[in-house]
Amino acid sequence: MGWSVYKIFGNGERVKIMIHKPEILAPAGSLESVYAAVRCGADAVYLGGKEFSARGNATNFTEDELKEAVSYCHLNGVSVHQAINTIAFDKNFSDVLKVAVRSAEIGVDAFIIQDLGVFSLIKNALPSMPLHASTQMTIHSVDGAKKAMDMGFSRVVLSRELSLSAIEEICKLPVEVEVFIHGALCMSVSGQCFMSAMIGGRSANRGLCAQSCRLPFSADKSDYYALSLKDLSYIPEIHSLVNAGVKSFKIEGRMKRPEYVASAVNAVKNALSGERYDMSVLKAVFSRGGFTDGYLKETLGRNMFGIREKEDVVSAKDYFPEIRELYRRDTGRRKISFSLKARENEEMKLTAYCDKKEVTVSGDVPKKAENKPSDEKFFIEKLSKLGGTPFIPDEINCDIGENIFVPASAVNDIRRKAVEEISLLLTENKKHIINKDVLKNGERYIPRNAPYIRVSVKKAKQISGLSDKVKEIILPLSEYEKVDASDKILLSLPRFIKDENEVRETLLKAKEKGFSHAYCNNIAHLETAKNLGFICHAGFGMNIANSYSLDMIKDMGAMDAELSFEMKLSQISSLSGDIKRGIIAYGRLPLMLTRNCPIKSQVGCKNCKKILTDRKGENFPVYCYDDYAEILNCNILYLGDKKDEIKGVDFMTMLFYDESSEEINKAVDDFFSEKNPPRDFTRGLYMRGVL
Repeated sequence: MGWSVYKIFGNGERVKIMIHKPEILAPAGSLESVYAAVRCGADAVYLGGKEFSARGNATNFTEDELKEAVSYCHLNGVSVHQAINTIAFDKNFSDVLKVAVRSAEIGVDAFIIQDLGVFSLIKNALPSMPLHASTQMTIHSVDGAKKAMDMGFSRVVLSRELSLSAIEEICKLPVEVEVFIHGALCMSVSGQCFMSAMIGGRSANRGLCAQSCRLPFSADKSDYYALSLKDLSYIPEIHSLVNAGVKSFKIEGRMKRPEYVASAVNAVKNALSGERYDMSVLKAVFSRGGFTDGYLKETLGRNMFGIREKEDVVSAKDYFPEIRELYRRDTGRRKISFSLKARENEEMKLTAYCDKKEVTVSGDVPKKAENKPSDEKFFIEKLSKLGGTPFIPDEINCDIGENIFVPASAVNDIRRKAVEEISLLLTENKKHIINKDVLKNGERYIPRNAPYIRVSVKKAKQISGLSDKVKEIILPLSEYEKVDASDKILLSLPRFIKDENEVRETLLKAKEKGFSHAYCNNIAHLETAKNLGFICHAGFGMNIANSYSLDMIKDMGAMDAELSFEMKLSQISSLSGDIKRGIIAYGRLPLMLTRNCPIKSQVGCKNCKKILTDRKGENFPVYCYDDYAEILNCNILYLGDKKDEIKGVDFMTMLFYDESSEEINKAVDDFFSEKNPPRDFTRGLYMRGVL
């Protein structure tokens, strides 16, 4: 059925602004938040179980709580999306399968997924379950969304860093598009942040982000918060996003209070309906010095940054009592129709209709009226009494015999019976085909040869005179014109692509020059490069951390894969599969991929020293590209003296940024000769792992 919304102007003029109803998708970290979301008008909620949720620090749901949440939501016509959106290790997959199957049996309507291996497992185990590509998959372009769609995702959750025009282009594809409409904004592109893992062993990709970015970082050693962005809010621009074709508006906040959920859902609902809403309430409930729409409007810069001030905290409590009234009790939201037949000396029959389902129940036998007969008005009045239920009356048709009498209690009883029975129908779970025989027992991968060296550089001039010990070179695509074509060179696509057509054209020119290998850090890269005939190599940005992902990435067309540096060496050596794989073994690891340059936003490019300093005095280099920046680790990763402990890999990547070719050759020689590690080195996570 069509759905239209009108905007009412001051002069009373009504203008139609949209003709389809997008979904309001609310966060739920607890049952109370589920009730708040549903009662305030959400069309769907997303939540997590006790395991494999990207908000592992939220309360999350036990199995019994999940049952209650699903039943309550379905009774109210609300969908439930469960986040299984963390990367998984091989040892986790039997538990992932159990969680997915049990949640499907309970009635969850869709799963939100990041890990390619988890996607492959669940898709094979539950082929009829809708799967949504998490924002952690870093989908930010048409080719990324198209690849996800071709893989079998029914919906893509876009990166938060996109402009309105970029969203519009992606919405032209025949896949559901979900966009964040309100909530916290990470400094790093989702799925590409490793800072919490490296600093404290708490992986954002495993659901345990410690929010290191909210601590002081500065470009001038001051008490500044160069990595803390204001919260995002696109509610004032919601109609532009609707007209762009967005299917679902996602509110961030599974770790926030029910009052936050209620106020955000209420504001989005009112904005969609063309009604008034109060941004000051949202700011009071939670903000970091206000909100930003900088990415949507392409106005990046200092105005996007903010922190949680004291006044932001104390102002909230004054609004809570009023907000709680929004969800204190159930109010009907599902239309129900009734058809009643009541004749003398026959059992009453009442048929209830809701959402293409119907039930018919029997009631008492009407008698001949001795005084005032029961008329149509009487029956309609009694059947309309639906307080305390999820229903509101729609059409009520009565076929009433002449001069009959029915007590009010009898009409109430038959109405209650009909409501109870149709409620049971509405909360019946969809039956899925379940294939539990999908776990793999592959043999441990053993490379045929000793690992070779692959180096990553940023400029063509760094290649000149490189040692023969280097077998492969990762070079930015933008540098291809400055070097001769070689099968030794893997052209690296930009980690964040603002103009996909320009990248495609550049790749074509590089191909004409003779280049044939592409280094790919997300699924969009695979789609673009493979379609142009390039041999694809999967990079660390794909977050490949298990044997299932290795099999998946091979099926997607990659010839080898660089494994996640959040893995332990013992986990790496036990992987199965038959695709070549390697690890980053040297260099400054990229901890964040950011669209906003933190240095430019604080002191400007003229005063840039390419360093951020944290509260402990540690220096984190910042490397800038045209459309994004990388924040690098303060210490250099070094495994040169641990090569005997590195098993099950075909290559080791060494990362270089501003080093000369002479410095690169020396580092390679030192790595081979197992000299002492450099000063201020780290073993990364290869020995200690992540939580």
